Amino acid sequence: MVKPFDEVLTSVADVEGWMSPDQARRLYDAARTAAPGQRIVEIGSFRGRSMIVLASAAEPGVELVAIDPHAGNDRGPQEIEGFVAEAQDDHAVFNRNLAAAGVADRVRHVRSFSDAALVDVPGSVQVLYVDGAHRFAPARADIRDWGNRVEPGGTMLIHDSFSSVGVTLAILRELMWSSQWRYVGRARSMTEYRRDLPAGLGAKVTNALRQLAQLPWFVKNLGIKVLMSAKLGGLLSKVTGRPAEWPY
Repeated sequence: MVKPFDEVLTSVADVEGWMSPDQARRLYDAARTAAPGQRIVEIGSFRGRSMIVLASAAEPGVELVAIDPHAGNDRGPQEIEGFVAEAQDDHAVFNRNLAAAGVADRVRHVRSFSDAALVDVPGSVQVLYVDGAHRFAPARADIRDWGNRVEPGGTMLIHDSFSSVGVTLAILRELMWSSQWRYVGRARSMTEYRRDLPAGLGAKVTNALRQLAQLPWFVKNLGIKVLMSAKLGGLLSKVTGRPAEWPY
């Protein structure tokens, strides 16, 4: 049974992760576009916050696949290296959170890296959510290889767009001049793309310019990250008048 958005938002309030309410709304609305028999794939599930939103919004009969190796790596800001203890804890908490939300029986968890999961999850995708490794090479591979699986008219959402350097470079490389992907908009760092039919030159230029227009916000995010990494979050708070927050 599909749950109302406000109820879903309440259900994930205590689930650890990086997802603002407006980003949750994007995920929820995207999941609602999938029809029974179609598939939603998430790359990078961490402790289940975003997958709970997707699974709670999807119609019965929609296949839900969560791809995450739970290897302890790429867990969040400045957490790149893998740690066994964290990996096991993430996996256990992920399963508990999905069970508590009542969606565990709907979600297939593929515990492997996204490139290997291409073999484990054959076929097309209606909604793709990319929130895996943020370095350029794996981010580009996820956008390119998994993006190729998205059906015409389908949706791809990408977290940490115009916030992470690697993800942003991957977007500029794979999507800025694409004749298949149209930039729809963003909620903070979560961008939404639609897989449309090949477009003419004018549409491609407009699409590229709309994405390039996000670069000033990207520069701002980099500045915030530099200050926070240098332990200057207090100075940032004084300048902005609000608590310093890692961009996501």
